[in-house]
Formats: sequence, structure tokens, C-alpha cells
Amino acid sequence: MTSPFGRTGALAQAYRRIGAETSVVDADPHRLIELLFDAYVDSLVQARGAIQAGQTEAKGKAISRAARIVDEGLKAGLNLDKGGRLAADLRDLYEYVSLRLVLANVRNDLAILDECSRLIEPLRQAWKDIRPTAVRAVN
Repeated sequence: MTSPFGRTGALAQAYRRIGAETSVVDADPHRLIELLFDAYVDSLVQARGAIQAGQTEAKGKAISRAARIVDEGLKAGLNLDKGGRLAADLRDLYEYVSLRLVLANVRNDLAILDECSRLIEPLRQAWKDIRPTAVRAVN
């Protein structure tokens, strides 16, 4: 199924690939994206803690997971054909965040992690805020 927000099958597959713990079997496309945003935030929190604790392997895994969520989930789920300029702008933002996550990993840089969080948080919050409208539109 395709919606202006992305391809449902691609979103579900991406979410399963990144190892999210939440079941996606009955989730609608809007909820799948919400779960990706939440998993992204969780990954950044884990990365921050690992950097502060000097746990290099855990930091790498957490940042890697955040980058996969952005690349294989959020960016891959965009429908560039139907999404127009907004989808293209989101793709560009996600590409930038992915690059910054790599740099944060290499440099153990908390400020870059904070930047990545600040860039995605408004989208995450807006996505949560439009849920009632999106659910009504589908039903």
C-alpha cells in the first residue's frame, strides 16, 4: 500500500531490519514512522551514555542503529513521487543527519549528537501532533 507518507511495506520492513523491539504487524503507516522516530531518539540517548561511559563498542552500535533508522527507515520510507518538495527536503535533511552521525561516532562528539537530536525532534513532535488528523483521514 502506498500513501503520501511512504510505502507501508517498505516502512515495516525497514523497522524490522533495524531490530526494533515493538511489534509492527498491525501498525498503520503513521505509527510505523512514529516508532522509527522513537527508536532514533532512544539510540541517541544510548550513544550519549556510552560516550560518557567510554564504552566504544556500545557507542558504535547505538550510533549505527540511529543512522540505520534514518537511512533504512525514515529516508527509505519517503515517497519522492507523491511527496514533492517536502519529501525531497526531508531526504536532504536525513542525508545530512546521517553524515553528522558518522562524524559524531568518529569524534565521540556529544555536541554533534545533540545537533542530530535537535534536527529530528521537531519532525518527531509534529508527527505525533498530527496523529489524530492522520488517523481520521485514513478512516
